[in-house]
Amino acid sequence: MGGGVPLLPAPLVAVVCRRLGERPTSVIGAGLVGGGCLLSTQATSVPFLCVSMGLLLGLGFSCLYQAAAVMTAKRCRTRLAFSNAVARCGMGLTFLIAPFTQLLIDVYGWQGTLLIFGGIMLNLVPSSMLLRPLSTQLPQHHSAKKQEGGSVMAKKDGETIDGCSGESTCGEIELHRAQDLPTTEGVMMLHGRGASGPVNTLVLEGLENTPSSPEIASKAKRSYKSLPPSKKANSEPLLDLSPLKDPVFCVFTWSFLFSHLAYFVPTFHLVARARTLGISSMDASYLVSVAGITETVSQLLSGWIADQNWTKKYHYHMAYLVLAGVTNLLCPLATTFPLLMTYAVAFAVFCGGFMALVLPVLVDLVGVQKLHSYLGFAAFFAGIAAIGGPPLAGWLYDYTQTYVCSFLFAGACALISPISFFFEPLAQKWKLKKANLSSGPALG
Repeated sequence: MGGGVPLLPAPLVAVVCRRLGERPTSVIGAGLVGGGCLLSTQATSVPFLCVSMGLLLGLGFSCLYQAAAVMTAKRCRTRLAFSNAVARCGMGLTFLIAPFTQLLIDVYGWQGTLLIFGGIMLNLVPSSMLLRPLSTQLPQHHSAKKQEGGSVMAKKDGETIDGCSGESTCGEIELHRAQDLPTTEGVMMLHGRGASGPVNTLVLEGLENTPSSPEIASKAKRSYKSLPPSKKANSEPLLDLSPLKDPVFCVFTWSFLFSHLAYFVPTFHLVARARTLGISSMDASYLVSVAGITETVSQLLSGWIADQNWTKKYHYHMAYLVLAGVTNLLCPLATTFPLLMTYAVAFAVFCGGFMALVLPVLVDLVGVQKLHSYLGFAAFFAGIAAIGGPPLAGWLYDYTQTYVCSFLFAGACALISPISFFFEPLAQKWKLKKANLSSGPALG
Protein backbone atom coordinates (compact mmCIF):
# COMPACT_ATOMS: atom_id res chain seq x y z
CA MET A 1 0.00 0.00 0.00
CA GLY A 2 2.95 2.31 0.58
CA GLY A 3 3.50 2.66 -3.16
CA GLY A 4 -0.15 3.32 -3.97
CA VAL A 5 -1.24 5.74 -1.23
CA PRO A 6 0.79 8.71 -2.60
CA LEU A 7 -0.92 8.24 -5.97
CA LEU A 8 -4.53 8.30 -4.76
CA PRO A 9 -4.75 12.04 -3.87
CA ALA A 10 -3.27 13.01 -7.26
CA PRO A 11 -6.49 14.58 -8.73
CA LEU A 12 -6.84 16.77 -5.62
CA VAL A 13 -3.16 17.70 -5.78
CA ALA A 14 -3.59 18.56 -9.47
CA VAL A 15 -6.21 21.15 -8.51
CA VAL A 16 -3.83 22.66 -5.93
CA CYS A 17 -1.01 22.77 -8.49
CA ARG A 18 -3.19 24.52 -11.06
CA ARG A 19 -4.34 27.12 -8.54
CA LEU A 20 -1.15 27.77 -6.58
CA GLY A 21 1.66 26.59 -8.86
CA GLU A 22 4.30 23.90 -8.52
CA ARG A 23 6.55 25.59 -5.98
CA PRO A 24 3.89 26.29 -3.30
CA THR A 25 2.47 22.81 -3.81
CA SER A 26 5.88 21.24 -3.31
CA VAL A 27 6.46 23.32 -0.16
CA ILE A 28 3.09 22.19 1.21
CA GLY A 29 4.00 18.58 0.45
CA ALA A 30 7.35 18.92 2.20
CA GLY A 31 5.63 20.39 5.25
CA LEU A 32 3.11 17.55 5.34
CA VAL A 33 5.81 14.87 5.09
CA GLY A 34 8.04 16.44 7.73
CA GLY A 35 5.11 17.27 9.98
CA GLY A 36 3.70 13.75 9.65
CA CYS A 37 6.98 12.21 10.81
CA LEU A 38 7.28 14.63 13.73
CA LEU A 39 3.64 14.16 14.71
CA SER A 40 4.08 10.38 14.67
CA THR A 41 6.55 10.62 17.55
CA GLN A 42 3.54 11.31 19.78
CA ALA A 43 1.53 8.34 18.50
CA THR A 44 -0.23 6.21 21.10
CA SER A 45 -2.24 3.91 18.84
CA VAL A 46 -2.31 2.37 15.39
CA PRO A 47 -5.19 4.60 14.13
CA PHE A 48 -3.08 7.62 15.09
CA LEU A 49 -0.22 6.31 12.94
CA CYS A 50 -2.63 5.61 10.07
CA VAL A 51 -3.40 9.32 9.98
CA SER A 52 0.06 10.72 10.73
CA MET A 53 2.20 8.23 8.78
CA GLY A 54 -0.38 7.13 6.22
CA LEU A 55 -2.62 10.07 5.32
CA LEU A 56 -0.24 12.99 5.90
CA LEU A 57 2.81 11.35 4.33
CA GLY A 58 0.78 9.99 1.41
CA LEU A 59 -0.71 13.40 0.67
CA GLY A 60 2.68 15.09 1.11
CA PHE A 61 4.54 12.74 -1.22
CA SER A 62 1.73 13.14 -3.76
CA CYS A 63 2.25 16.92 -3.73
CA LEU A 64 6.00 16.49 -4.10
CA TYR A 65 5.71 14.04 -6.99
CA GLN A 66 3.09 16.01 -8.91
CA ALA A 67 4.98 19.30 -8.65
CA ALA A 68 8.36 17.78 -9.52
CA ALA A 69 7.01 15.78 -12.46
CA VAL A 70 5.21 18.71 -14.07
CA MET A 71 8.12 21.07 -13.48
CA THR A 72 10.49 18.55 -15.07
CA ALA A 73 8.19 18.30 -18.09
CA LYS A 74 8.08 22.08 -18.45
CA ARG A 75 11.77 22.77 -17.95
CA CYS A 76 13.48 19.81 -19.62
CA ARG A 77 11.78 19.49 -22.98
CA THR A 78 14.67 18.39 -25.20
CA ARG A 79 16.02 15.74 -22.79
CA LEU A 80 12.86 14.94 -20.86
CA ALA A 81 13.32 11.18 -20.71
CA PHE A 82 16.86 11.35 -19.33
CA SER A 83 16.00 14.21 -16.96
CA ASN A 84 13.06 12.25 -15.59
CA ALA A 85 15.25 9.16 -15.23
CA VAL A 86 17.83 11.13 -13.24
CA ALA A 87 15.08 12.55 -11.01
CA ARG A 88 13.54 9.17 -10.16
CA CYS A 89 16.45 6.73 -10.43
CA GLY A 90 17.11 7.00 -6.69
CA MET A 91 13.92 5.02 -6.07
CA GLY A 92 15.85 1.91 -7.04
CA LEU A 93 18.10 2.39 -4.01
CA THR A 94 15.27 2.42 -1.44
CA PHE A 95 16.41 -1.01 -0.25
CA LEU A 96 19.12 0.84 1.68
CA ILE A 97 16.49 2.50 3.89
CA ALA A 98 15.61 -0.70 5.75
CA PRO A 99 19.04 -1.37 7.31
CA PHE A 100 19.53 2.35 7.95
CA THR A 101 16.18 2.53 9.74
CA GLN A 102 16.98 -0.54 11.82
CA LEU A 103 20.29 1.01 12.86
CA LEU A 104 18.56 4.21 13.98
CA ILE A 105 15.95 2.24 15.92
CA ASP A 106 18.65 0.28 17.73
CA VAL A 107 20.45 3.49 18.73
CA TYR A 108 17.66 6.07 19.25
CA GLY A 109 14.44 4.07 19.52
CA TRP A 110 11.41 4.42 17.27
CA GLN A 111 10.51 7.92 18.45
CA GLY A 112 14.03 9.20 17.93
CA THR A 113 14.11 7.60 14.49
CA LEU A 114 10.89 9.35 13.46
CA LEU A 115 12.30 12.62 14.81
CA ILE A 116 15.42 12.21 12.67
CA PHE A 117 13.37 11.35 9.60
CA GLY A 118 11.16 14.38 10.23
CA GLY A 119 14.22 16.63 10.30
CA ILE A 120 15.56 15.08 7.13
CA MET A 121 12.23 15.54 5.35
CA LEU A 122 12.03 19.20 6.33
CA ASN A 123 15.05 19.77 4.10
CA LEU A 124 12.58 19.31 1.24
CA VAL A 125 11.20 22.78 2.03
CA PRO A 126 14.27 24.75 0.86
CA SER A 127 14.77 22.34 -2.02
CA SER A 128 11.16 22.96 -3.09
CA MET A 129 11.89 26.68 -3.21
CA LEU A 130 14.28 25.93 -6.08
CA LEU A 131 11.31 25.03 -8.33
CA ARG A 132 11.33 28.41 -10.02
CA PRO A 133 8.09 28.97 -11.95
CA LEU A 134 8.05 29.73 -15.64
CA SER A 135 6.97 33.23 -16.59
CA THR A 136 6.01 35.23 -19.66
CA GLN A 137 5.20 38.53 -17.91
CA LEU A 138 7.44 41.54 -18.45
CA PRO A 139 8.22 44.23 -15.86
CA GLN A 140 5.52 46.90 -16.10
CA HIS A 141 7.83 49.95 -16.00
CA HIS A 142 9.72 48.71 -19.07
CA SER A 143 6.88 47.17 -21.07
CA ALA A 144 5.92 50.27 -23.09
CA LYS A 145 9.53 51.06 -23.95
CA LYS A 146 10.23 47.51 -25.01
CA GLN A 147 7.13 47.36 -27.21
CA GLU A 148 8.18 50.56 -28.95
CA GLY A 149 11.73 49.27 -29.37
CA GLY A 150 10.42 46.00 -30.67
CA SER A 151 8.28 47.68 -33.33
CA VAL A 152 11.24 49.80 -34.48
CA MET A 153 13.46 46.75 -34.68
CA ALA A 154 10.79 44.89 -36.62
CA LYS A 155 10.74 47.66 -39.22
CA LYS A 156 14.52 47.91 -39.34
CA ASP A 157 15.24 44.22 -39.66
CA GLY A 158 13.88 42.90 -42.94
CA GLU A 159 14.13 39.34 -41.76
CA THR A 160 11.92 39.90 -38.71
CA ILE A 161 8.38 38.91 -39.59
CA ASP A 162 5.58 38.82 -36.99
CA GLY A 163 7.99 38.47 -34.09
CA CYS A 164 10.25 35.84 -35.71
CA SER A 165 13.84 37.07 -35.79
CA GLY A 166 16.79 35.57 -37.64
CA GLU A 167 17.91 33.74 -34.50
CA SER A 168 14.46 32.29 -33.86
CA THR A 169 12.62 31.50 -37.07
CA CYS A 170 8.88 31.15 -37.38
CA GLY A 171 9.26 27.43 -37.86
CA GLU A 172 11.19 27.10 -34.59
CA ILE A 173 8.55 29.07 -32.73
CA GLU A 174 5.79 26.92 -34.20
CA LEU A 175 7.72 23.78 -33.26
CA HIS A 176 8.23 24.99 -29.69
CA ARG A 177 4.54 25.80 -29.34
CA ALA A 178 3.56 22.49 -30.87
CA GLN A 179 5.65 20.66 -28.26
CA ASP A 180 3.55 22.26 -25.51
CA LEU A 181 0.32 20.97 -27.06
CA PRO A 182 -1.17 17.51 -27.33
CA THR A 183 -0.07 15.50 -30.34
CA THR A 184 -3.04 16.30 -32.57
CA GLU A 185 -2.96 20.05 -31.89
CA GLY A 186 0.79 20.08 -32.40
CA VAL A 187 0.39 18.43 -35.78
CA MET A 188 -2.20 21.02 -36.75
CA MET A 189 0.13 23.88 -35.84
CA LEU A 190 3.15 22.42 -37.59
CA HIS A 191 1.21 21.92 -40.82
CA GLY A 192 -0.88 25.04 -40.48
CA ARG A 193 1.17 27.33 -42.75
CA GLY A 194 0.37 25.42 -45.88
CA ALA A 195 -3.12 24.30 -44.97
CA SER A 196 -6.46 25.99 -44.96
CA GLY A 197 -9.35 26.27 -42.57
CA PRO A 198 -9.00 26.03 -38.81
CA VAL A 199 -5.37 25.00 -38.91
CA ASN A 200 -4.11 28.38 -40.13
CA THR A 201 -5.90 30.21 -37.34
CA LEU A 202 -4.02 28.22 -34.74
CA VAL A 203 -0.70 29.19 -36.29
CA LEU A 204 -1.67 32.85 -36.60
CA GLU A 205 -2.78 32.98 -32.97
CA GLY A 206 0.51 31.43 -31.93
CA LEU A 207 2.54 33.93 -33.97
CA GLU A 208 0.59 36.91 -32.66
CA ASN A 209 1.37 35.92 -29.09
CA THR A 210 5.13 35.58 -29.60
CA PRO A 211 7.53 38.34 -28.42
CA SER A 212 8.14 41.11 -30.96
CA SER A 213 11.92 41.15 -30.59
CA PRO A 214 14.80 39.06 -29.25
CA GLU A 215 15.32 41.69 -26.54
CA ILE A 216 11.79 41.26 -25.22
CA ALA A 217 12.13 37.50 -25.40
CA SER A 218 15.34 37.54 -23.39
CA LYS A 219 13.86 39.89 -20.80
CA ALA A 220 10.82 37.63 -20.50
CA LYS A 221 13.07 34.68 -19.73
CA ARG A 222 14.79 36.66 -16.97
CA SER A 223 11.48 37.70 -15.42
CA TYR A 224 10.01 35.02 -13.21
CA LYS A 225 6.76 36.61 -12.09
CA SER A 226 3.75 34.48 -12.87
CA LEU A 227 0.99 35.84 -15.04
CA PRO A 228 -2.19 36.83 -13.20
CA PRO A 229 -5.05 34.38 -13.73
CA SER A 230 -7.08 35.24 -16.79
CA LYS A 231 -10.85 35.29 -17.03
CA LYS A 232 -10.72 32.06 -19.00
CA ALA A 233 -8.66 30.39 -16.29
CA ASN A 234 -11.04 31.60 -13.60
CA SER A 235 -14.03 30.26 -15.55
CA GLU A 236 -12.56 26.76 -15.72
CA PRO A 237 -14.04 24.19 -13.33
CA LEU A 238 -12.19 23.50 -10.13
CA LEU A 239 -11.73 19.84 -11.09
CA ASP A 240 -10.99 19.43 -14.79
CA LEU A 241 -12.76 16.26 -15.96
CA SER A 242 -11.84 16.64 -19.63
CA PRO A 243 -9.12 13.94 -19.50
CA LEU A 244 -11.79 11.33 -18.73
CA LYS A 245 -13.37 12.09 -22.12
CA ASP A 246 -10.09 11.86 -24.03
CA PRO A 247 -9.46 8.52 -25.78
CA VAL A 248 -5.70 9.11 -25.68
CA PHE A 249 -5.95 9.37 -21.90
CA CYS A 250 -7.82 6.06 -21.82
CA VAL A 251 -5.05 4.46 -23.90
CA PHE A 252 -2.37 5.66 -21.49
CA THR A 253 -4.32 4.94 -18.31
CA TRP A 254 -5.05 1.35 -19.34
CA SER A 255 -1.32 0.72 -19.67
CA PHE A 256 -0.46 2.67 -16.51
CA LEU A 257 -3.03 0.77 -14.45
CA PHE A 258 -2.02 -2.75 -15.47
CA SER A 259 1.70 -2.00 -15.22
CA HIS A 260 1.23 -0.87 -11.61
CA LEU A 261 -0.94 -3.89 -10.92
CA ALA A 262 2.13 -6.01 -11.66
CA TYR A 263 4.94 -3.68 -10.55
CA PHE A 264 5.02 -4.38 -6.80
CA VAL A 265 4.20 -8.10 -6.86
CA PRO A 266 7.71 -9.42 -7.66
CA THR A 267 9.24 -6.93 -5.21
CA PHE A 268 7.13 -8.23 -2.32
CA HIS A 269 7.18 -11.94 -3.19
CA LEU A 270 10.71 -12.51 -4.52
CA VAL A 271 12.34 -12.98 -1.11
CA ALA A 272 9.46 -15.15 0.12
CA ARG A 273 9.73 -17.38 -2.93
CA ALA A 274 13.50 -17.68 -2.45
CA ARG A 275 13.00 -18.83 1.14
CA THR A 276 10.47 -21.49 0.07
CA LEU A 277 13.20 -22.86 -2.22
CA GLY A 278 15.58 -23.29 0.72
CA ILE A 279 17.65 -20.13 0.14
CA SER A 280 18.81 -18.34 3.30
CA SER A 281 17.40 -14.95 4.27
CA MET A 282 20.79 -13.29 3.80
CA ASP A 283 21.17 -14.59 0.24
CA ALA A 284 17.55 -13.71 -0.53
CA SER A 285 18.16 -10.11 0.56
CA TYR A 286 20.95 -9.89 -2.02
CA LEU A 287 18.34 -10.43 -4.74
CA VAL A 288 16.52 -7.24 -3.77
CA SER A 289 19.76 -5.26 -3.44
CA VAL A 290 21.05 -6.28 -6.86
CA ALA A 291 17.63 -5.63 -8.42
CA GLY A 292 17.53 -2.13 -6.93
CA ILE A 293 20.97 -1.19 -8.22
CA THR A 294 20.17 -2.64 -11.64
CA GLU A 295 16.90 -0.70 -11.86
CA THR A 296 18.73 2.54 -11.11
CA VAL A 297 21.19 2.00 -13.96
CA SER A 298 18.41 0.78 -16.26
CA GLN A 299 16.36 3.96 -15.79
CA LEU A 300 19.31 6.13 -16.78
CA LEU A 301 20.05 4.06 -19.88
CA SER A 302 16.38 3.91 -20.85
CA GLY A 303 16.01 7.68 -20.59
CA TRP A 304 19.15 8.34 -22.63
CA ILE A 305 18.10 5.90 -25.37
CA ALA A 306 14.59 7.33 -25.57
CA ASP A 307 15.95 10.87 -26.02
CA GLN A 308 17.81 9.78 -29.16
CA ASN A 309 14.41 9.80 -30.89
CA TRP A 310 15.11 6.71 -32.98
CA THR A 311 11.42 5.86 -32.62
CA LYS A 312 8.45 6.99 -30.57
CA LYS A 313 8.91 6.76 -26.83
CA TYR A 314 5.84 4.64 -26.32
CA HIS A 315 7.37 2.01 -28.61
CA TYR A 316 10.20 1.60 -26.10
CA HIS A 317 7.62 1.61 -23.32
CA MET A 318 5.69 -1.22 -24.97
CA ALA A 319 8.83 -3.27 -25.56
CA TYR A 320 9.92 -3.01 -21.91
CA LEU A 321 6.46 -4.03 -20.69
CA VAL A 322 6.35 -7.08 -22.95
CA LEU A 323 9.82 -8.17 -21.89
CA ALA A 324 8.96 -7.63 -18.21
CA GLY A 325 5.83 -9.76 -18.64
CA VAL A 326 7.72 -12.58 -20.33
CA THR A 327 10.37 -12.45 -17.59
CA ASN A 328 7.71 -12.85 -14.89
CA LEU A 329 6.12 -15.76 -16.73
CA LEU A 330 9.51 -17.50 -16.81
CA CYS A 331 10.19 -16.89 -13.11
CA PRO A 332 8.65 -20.24 -11.97
CA LEU A 333 11.48 -21.96 -13.87
CA ALA A 334 14.06 -20.29 -11.60
CA THR A 335 14.54 -22.73 -8.74
CA THR A 336 18.16 -22.04 -7.75
CA PHE A 337 19.90 -18.94 -6.44
CA PRO A 338 21.81 -18.20 -9.69
CA LEU A 339 18.60 -18.50 -11.72
CA LEU A 340 16.70 -16.27 -9.29
CA MET A 341 19.51 -13.72 -9.51
CA THR A 342 19.26 -13.83 -13.32
CA TYR A 343 15.51 -13.26 -13.06
CA ALA A 344 15.96 -10.36 -10.61
CA VAL A 345 18.46 -8.61 -12.89
CA ALA A 346 16.36 -9.11 -16.03
CA PHE A 347 13.15 -7.93 -14.38
CA ALA A 348 14.91 -4.87 -12.91
CA VAL A 349 16.31 -3.93 -16.34
CA PHE A 350 12.91 -4.03 -18.04
CA CYS A 351 11.02 -2.61 -15.08
CA GLY A 352 13.38 0.36 -14.78
CA GLY A 353 13.08 0.87 -18.52
CA PHE A 354 9.32 1.33 -18.63
CA MET A 355 9.07 3.25 -15.33
CA ALA A 356 11.53 5.88 -16.59
CA LEU A 357 9.34 6.53 -19.64
CA VAL A 358 5.96 6.96 -17.97
CA LEU A 359 6.13 10.78 -17.82
CA PRO A 360 7.79 11.29 -21.26
CA VAL A 361 5.18 9.05 -22.92
CA LEU A 362 2.33 10.99 -21.29
CA VAL A 363 3.84 14.33 -22.36
CA ASP A 364 4.24 13.08 -25.93
CA LEU A 365 0.60 12.01 -26.01
CA VAL A 366 -1.17 14.96 -24.36
CA GLY A 367 1.35 17.82 -24.14
CA VAL A 368 2.01 19.97 -21.05
CA GLN A 369 -0.92 22.39 -21.15
CA LYS A 370 -3.19 20.13 -19.10
CA LEU A 371 -0.53 17.80 -17.74
CA HIS A 372 -1.66 18.38 -14.15
CA SER A 373 -5.13 16.99 -14.81
CA TYR A 374 -3.99 14.10 -17.02
CA LEU A 375 -1.24 13.04 -14.62
CA GLY A 376 -3.53 13.41 -11.63
CA PHE A 377 -6.26 11.10 -12.92
CA ALA A 378 -3.78 8.60 -14.38
CA ALA A 379 -1.93 8.42 -11.05
CA PHE A 380 -5.22 7.93 -9.20
CA PHE A 381 -6.12 4.83 -11.21
CA ALA A 382 -2.53 3.56 -10.96
CA GLY A 383 -2.69 4.03 -7.19
CA ILE A 384 -5.77 1.82 -6.98
CA ALA A 385 -3.91 -0.85 -8.94
CA ALA A 386 -0.77 -0.51 -6.80
CA ILE A 387 -2.81 -0.98 -3.64
CA GLY A 388 -4.79 -3.92 -5.02
CA GLY A 389 -2.00 -5.82 -6.79
CA PRO A 390 0.03 -7.25 -3.86
CA PRO A 391 -3.05 -8.29 -1.79
CA LEU A 392 -4.50 -10.02 -4.84
CA ALA A 393 -1.22 -11.84 -5.41
CA GLY A 394 -1.17 -12.75 -1.72
CA TRP A 395 -4.67 -14.19 -2.00
CA LEU A 396 -3.47 -16.34 -4.90
CA TYR A 397 -0.69 -17.68 -2.66
CA ASP A 398 -3.15 -18.45 0.14
CA TYR A 399 -5.40 -20.24 -2.31
CA THR A 400 -2.68 -22.26 -4.12
CA GLN A 401 0.04 -22.37 -1.41
CA THR A 402 2.68 -21.48 -4.02
CA TYR A 403 4.16 -18.22 -5.25
CA VAL A 404 4.15 -19.42 -8.85
CA CYS A 405 0.66 -18.04 -9.45
CA SER A 406 1.69 -14.65 -8.07
CA PHE A 407 4.45 -14.28 -10.66
CA LEU A 408 2.19 -15.60 -13.41
CA PHE A 409 -0.38 -12.98 -12.41
CA ALA A 410 2.28 -10.23 -12.58
CA GLY A 411 3.44 -11.46 -15.98
CA ALA A 412 -0.09 -11.53 -17.37
CA CYS A 413 -0.78 -7.96 -16.19
CA ALA A 414 2.47 -6.72 -17.72
CA LEU A 415 1.57 -8.32 -21.06
CA ILE A 416 -1.94 -6.86 -21.01
CA SER A 417 -0.60 -3.37 -20.23
CA PRO A 418 0.84 -2.40 -23.67
CA ILE A 419 -2.17 -3.64 -25.67
CA SER A 420 -3.88 -0.24 -25.46
CA PHE A 421 -1.02 1.51 -27.28
CA PHE A 422 -1.97 -0.32 -30.48
CA PHE A 423 -5.06 1.92 -30.51
CA GLU A 424 -3.09 5.15 -30.03
CA PRO A 425 -3.08 6.10 -33.76
CA LEU A 426 -6.86 5.63 -33.92
CA ALA A 427 -7.32 7.76 -30.80
CA GLN A 428 -5.17 10.55 -32.26
CA LYS A 429 -7.10 10.47 -35.55
CA TRP A 430 -10.37 10.67 -33.65
CA LYS A 431 -9.12 13.70 -31.69
CA LEU A 432 -7.88 15.41 -34.85
CA LYS A 433 -11.21 14.82 -36.60
CA LYS A 434 -13.13 16.15 -33.61
CA ALA A 435 -10.90 19.25 -33.43
CA ASN A 436 -11.49 20.01 -37.12
CA LEU A 437 -15.24 19.58 -36.76
CA SER A 438 -15.46 21.79 -33.68
CA SER A 439 -13.35 24.62 -35.16
CA GLY A 440 -14.86 24.45 -38.66
CA PRO A 441 -18.29 25.98 -37.87
CA ALA A 442 -16.66 28.78 -35.87
CA LEU A 443 -14.76 29.92 -38.94
CA GLY A 444 -17.75 29.63 -41.18
